[in-house]
Amino acid sequence: MLSPYRRILVAIDGSDESPQVLSRAAGVLSGNDGELHLIHVIEPLALAYGADVPMDVTDLQSGLMKQAQEMADKYAGQYHVPEANVYVDMGSIEKTILDKADKIGADLIVVGSHTRSGLALLLGSTARGLVPGAHCDVLAVKVDQH
Repeated sequence: MLSPYRRILVAIDGSDESPQVLSRAAGVLSGNDGELHLIHVIEPLALAYGADVPMDVTDLQSGLMKQAQEMADKYAGQYHVPEANVYVDMGSIEKTILDKADKIGADLIVVGSHTRSGLALLLGSTARGLVPGAHCDVLAVKVDQH
């Protein structure tokens, strides 16, 4: 028999679907001895738009980090995730999630997945991109379309 999930890393993107993803993760967590970890990754603007960003974006990025931390803390409070288990990092989304999963010894990564277009399509591809490099299970939560 497979052992239950005890350490789950939940990747949220701050969208309206984040509560669905967190709720599903909380639902598969093993009883009282399991722990949820929450991560939100911001891609550096230079990574997202190429190295030729024509201005200094330091203030903009620190503003994004502050907003992301507030959002992550809000969700952490709702799902009883200890402050020490909340991570807001800047970097390549897939690599940062995989590195954090390895570092904390996660036995499951939970991420939202949807079939949309534009920016949401890019974010949805994160779920597919995590599987090959993950050293644990990956659960792609199919989020409701509104």
